[in-house]
Amino acid sequence: MYLNDVHIAYYVLVVIIGLLVGEFTNWVNKRLPENKPVFSKDFITEYRMNFKPHYILMIITAVIYFLLVYKFGINKTIIENLDLLKFMILTPMLLSVFVIDYKLQIIPNRLNLTIFEVGFVFAFIYGLSNVAITINMLLGMLAGCGIFLIITLLGGLFYGKEAMGFGDVKLMGALGLFFGLSNIIIITLVSFLIGAVLSIILLISKLKKSDEYIPFGPFIVIATFISMYIPFEQIKTILMQIFTLGMYKG
Repeated sequence: MYLNDVHIAYYVLVVIIGLLVGEFTNWVNKRLPENKPVFSKDFITEYRMNFKPHYILMIITAVIYFLLVYKFGINKTIIENLDLLKFMILTPMLLSVFVIDYKLQIIPNRLNLTIFEVGFVFAFIYGLSNVAITINMLLGMLAGCGIFLIITLLGGLFYGKEAMGFGDVKLMGALGLFFGLSNIIIITLVSFLIGAVLSIILLISKLKKSDEYIPFGPFIVIATFISMYIPFEQIKTILMQIFTLGMYKG
């Protein structure tokens, strides 16, 4: 039995992997904010004693993996599967950013650095077959980091405080390595659009006060997942329709 030209057995396998990765992500979310090592013998001890599975995170990860396989398929060579592999590796790190930043309003440096490191590895591997892809990924890193750094500095200059944290700046630079120049700009625009809409909803519903800090990391994560699944041209068209109030004809 096949689904989108991929045997159903592959979907079962990635769902199982997703459940396990989701459980490990829950462990990471507890350890990183405490500056404790992720890979530790404590995992077995604490898991047996008082570590509770996070079923929602496990299911979300499994669903994301299922949809990634549905979109990218399973190809014959590693090079052909690079997009699938890099997004499967990126997914748990993005979920950690979402959870930790939402709960604690921080994005741990170790987490951002890991995303950078993995991104550089993939940039190198892509360069073995096409140097232009690597150059685009490096430009994406500079653009993602640069745009958010400018916003942060301008916020400090005009308002006397950071418009957003430097963790967001580092995160966008790291994500630029995964998505390249055009897509990181799209992620930037979508994250601000989502941030504006959800912030208004939170304020109106009184879940957040007007002077209360709203972490931006979760908005970046949502925009990133959208960019994973929806093609660049479709997102660009939607954004142009929104920002031109429907006057854009494509």
